[in-house]
Amino acid sequence: MKQRKFKSGLGTIIVGAVLAIALVATFWTPYDPLVLDFTARLAAPSLAHPLGTDEFGRDVLSRLMRGTAASIQISLATVFLATLAGVLFGALTGYLRGWPDRVIMMFNDALLAFPGLLMALGLLAVFGANIWGIILALAIAYMSSVVRIVRGTVLSLREREFIDASRVMGNSELFSLVRHILPNCIAPITVMATSMCGWVILSESALSFLGMGVPPPAPTWGNMLANSRTYIEQAVWLGIFPGLAISITLLGFNLLGDALRDRLDPRMRGQL
Repeated sequence: MKQRKFKSGLGTIIVGAVLAIALVATFWTPYDPLVLDFTARLAAPSLAHPLGTDEFGRDVLSRLMRGTAASIQISLATVFLATLAGVLFGALTGYLRGWPDRVIMMFNDALLAFPGLLMALGLLAVFGANIWGIILALAIAYMSSVVRIVRGTVLSLREREFIDASRVMGNSELFSLVRHILPNCIAPITVMATSMCGWVILSESALSFLGMGVPPPAPTWGNMLANSRTYIEQAVWLGIFPGLAISITLLGFNLLGDALRDRLDPRMRGQL
């Protein structure tokens, strides 16, 4: 119980802090993250620049804050689209079964056969390296996992007695699905979506690191890491702070996802 509360509290604090920083950075940063200042090039952390400056004299703290906003926006939009599409297809395949189940799951299994990052790279070659292309590519890459989770949950629920009772009462199949089955899928979907936020942030950072993310000069954690490689011996802070931001954010989402799983899944509480 204490461990569960610790994970829940720490995860909530970290995720809340990251969301707060992302919100603040949307409207305000200590410096303009795009303005060049060659007189302060590669300046070490100081009172004027708490996290130092980069090779163009741009404030690292301001760029890190704006990168937080970009990563959170991409993560939330991607998770929303992936979850929406995954719930739709998963519910249809699990409830209707028959040929719709076979056709949809055939394509879904084909998507699952590809690593998510590799598929996103391929889709970005088609959509283009921009923020909406990244969101769409990652949503397609992670949608298949949601389909699997929702389909399995719906398959187990559709045979329960309360669904038979709903049919006997004359309710339509669509009404039974929306009114009785989907609300019972909220717990696994919530846990999946929370964990997926961390996965998407890591994937977006990897895409930016590989040069397929948000185009520069817009700052993201991934392209800040990529740019730091050249100056890692002269300015080690250029790589440390974006790396810490990614690691701490992933830790927060993972802890929050584990805590939600422990709280929402009866089996994790030792109950039938």
